[in-house]
Amino acid sequence: MTGTGGEDAGSDDPDLIVAYLDMLAAERGAAANTLAAYRRDLDHYLAALSASGRDPLDTDAGEVRSYLADLETQGLKASSAARRLSCIRGFHKFLYAEGFAETDPSAPVGGPRRGRTLPKVLSVAEVDGLLRIARERAVAAGVDEPGEKRRALRMLCLLETLYATGLRVSELVALPRSAATTKQRYLVVKGKGGRERLVPLTDLARAAMREHLAHLTDDGSFLFPADSESGHLTRQAFARDLKAAASAAGIREDRVSPHVLRHAFASHLLQNGADLRIVQELLGHADISTTQIYTHILDERLKSMVRDLHPLMDDPAETETTP
Repeated sequence: MTGTGGEDAGSDDPDLIVAYLDMLAAERGAAANTLAAYRRDLDHYLAALSASGRDPLDTDAGEVRSYLADLETQGLKASSAARRLSCIRGFHKFLYAEGFAETDPSAPVGGPRRGRTLPKVLSVAEVDGLLRIARERAVAAGVDEPGEKRRALRMLCLLETLYATGLRVSELVALPRSAATTKQRYLVVKGKGGRERLVPLTDLARAAMREHLAHLTDDGSFLFPADSESGHLTRQAFARDLKAAASAAGIREDRVSPHVLRHAFASHLLQNGADLRIVQELLGHADISTTQIYTHILDERLKSMVRDLHPLMDDPAETETTP
């Protein structure tokens, strides 16, 4: 690798990526999923530089802009391109700070314009319907079908816990088995960046956990064990089963995902008067601006309140008096 004062020996791209990811893990507590995503983004970026005959230690802002322009022509959404640029900026800033590169070519590059997209949200009635179907299936599955019974109880447990806590799907599927046996009415969850937070448990969620645990057949450490590399249920498998449950509840499959239920948790709390700061803490958002996107669900409620309570909203014909 080339330092600011060293002999030019060319850069070893994989080593540069490893050094950057090691820093993110050690100094910022980046989660494994985050590191994997950054690795994919950087592999793609450095491959593009290599195809152009450029070295990450000796490139310029024009090359970074050209890369972003290519992403747009490939149909990458603005939000995804912005995430890619954030990764690239962090990488070049690291190379500059550590003395591998003499400049940071990403510093003058502006990000792509992003429209503010609102999250998909299910209504309270739709979530109630989804949970009702899950409960009916858990009851209907007979003892003579142990596999079907376990799957039904697992889905009920996943849904009750997700809607009660608003956990990220990666946090949910990796819950330890001890979550079902705690005497506390809350869970301690380690989220992004290694930050811990408390999330409350409803009685329904705790009951679903206990019932699910009682029907497990292995002695693993996870609440949702599976024959996977991680040892627990994968996010993809849960998402697939959730869509099947949604279809049974009369909800279009493309409207439902684990993240949509997390949105529903936040939106329904705000709709019922919860403080935005409290919802931020429950979701594990580092920045409240991330949480504020959920306030869109209050629009109709606020309009209704003004219409019903503001003194100037009365019908002029009814309030007119005779002099």
